Amino acid sequence: MKFLNWIRKTPGGRLAWRLAIGLIGGGITVFGAILLVAPGPGILVLLAGLGILATEFAWAGRIMMRTKEMANKAAERTGMKPWVKYFLVAGGAVFSIVAILIYHYR
Repeated sequence: MKFLNWIRKTPGGRLAWRLAIGLIGGGITVFGAILLVAPGPGILVLLAGLGILATEFAWAGRIMMRTKEMANKAAERTGMKPWVKYFLVAGGAVFSIVAILIYHYR
């Protein structure tokens, strides 16, 4: 944390930090956008890139909040009870872990 405080002390350091965050977050966001049409977890990578950008840029934070609201509305339209959704997510996570362990030990 001392390094980050040291960087943010000067205007040039703040600009360099924002530029680095912008390049990293922007690159991950673009990669996620490419994965939307290619095979891969596009939406997750896209949101990860926006999350990185949101640490320094307010516009990215607003986009993240809007995306979260849209996801919540879509989840409400399914008509499933919350405990069913949690069970499905937990079951998917357990299934993924078991599949990874089986694959790893074979």
